[in-house]
Amino acid sequence: MSAIRHIVVVVQENHTFDAYFGRYCTAPAGSAPSCTAGPGCCEAAPQTDPSGASPVVLNDAENAGYDPNHTQACELGEMNGGLMDSYTSGTSCSDARNFALAPAAVAQPYWDLASQYAIADRYFQPLVGQSSSNDMYLAGARYAFTDNDYYPDTNGTGCTIGALGPFKQFQGVQTIGDVLIGAGLDFGFYAEGYAAMKASLTCPAAPAGCPFGLPTDPCDYDPSDVPFEYYQQFADNSAYMKDYLDFVAAVQAGTLPELSFVKGVGYHNEHPGYGTRISDGIDFSTGVVNAVLGSSLANDTLVLVTWDEGGGFFDHVKPPADSAVDNQPYGTRVPLLALGRFARKNQVSHVTLEHSSILALVEYNFLHEVGQLAARDAVVHNLGSLLDPAETGLVIPE
Repeated sequence: MSAIRHIVVVVQENHTFDAYFGRYCTAPAGSAPSCTAGPGCCEAAPQTDPSGASPVVLNDAENAGYDPNHTQACELGEMNGGLMDSYTSGTSCSDARNFALAPAAVAQPYWDLASQYAIADRYFQPLVGQSSSNDMYLAGARYAFTDNDYYPDTNGTGCTIGALGPFKQFQGVQTIGDVLIGAGLDFGFYAEGYAAMKASLTCPAAPAGCPFGLPTDPCDYDPSDVPFEYYQQFADNSAYMKDYLDFVAAVQAGTLPELSFVKGVGYHNEHPGYGTRISDGIDFSTGVVNAVLGSSLANDTLVLVTWDEGGGFFDHVKPPADSAVDNQPYGTRVPLLALGRFARKNQVSHVTLEHSSILALVEYNFLHEVGQLAARDAVVHNLGSLLDPAETGLVIPE
């Protein structure tokens, strides 16, 4: 095994690579730089989109006030066969606010992490469409359903806006959790607000810091953001489904499992609309990063920060062809940051990656064999382009 003993995956929401890093990168849009050192080696967002529209400034107020339509039907129309030219005009889903770029004043903490460690500029959401369908690839590396078409029949679903069914619970289907457990290893999914939801006879009151102010998402735990809740063996299983405060305690005690997923409630995961501020999400995610890298676990832990999907925001890079594994269409780029001792420094990876690549890394690092889910994990690129073999002690494939 490599020197990586723990992998922590922080999952934020609904922003494309251009939306957050289009003003960090400085190479001309479309130039496809081959260098890999710093912001001069990744493409800036274009000054205008293909229709000639200029971007709006993606600040806290803009993020709080507008949630782009990001259903699969809308996004396919906006992507327009890879022309990426119908986000601001041309379809019923188009809106000038879909072309939005965060300035340094907002995104600088993420830019600082990218310059200190490693970022992937060809990391794509695995499926065109909404959050839940993309989250499923973080559990099983395979297509499960489209958009947010199903909800898990678990604790908290009744407090989620619009969660009237249909419900879905997979039986007898393996996830990365099962693979690790079968090898005598462990994993956990740590969700903010989970304990409060379980303890409440009704929907728990909104925390004081949630701008939306109502006892529902984005103020409370949303089980549809937790892919393992869709699998019978893990649904509300207290051995694996835990609260974020359990994560904090495990970090302090040095007892994290081999694989940990961390999910903030909606107003901490940057999901647009509902009064959600980007700065609150950045405070949460960087707080997770700093807690791990400032702990006794720092020397043997890799932290990955990514976004579940692009949220309907513009990105100028054409996605790859449909997956040969499940014939499903790739969506826009989202950021992936690799952080800590094992990450290359000031590195930009141009390797085509997606959520299933994280599972391939988990399999290779802990079990020495990828493809154990017999899904996209068998064919996607691994994360070696982001990792320093001198630190891992094992060459992780690219």
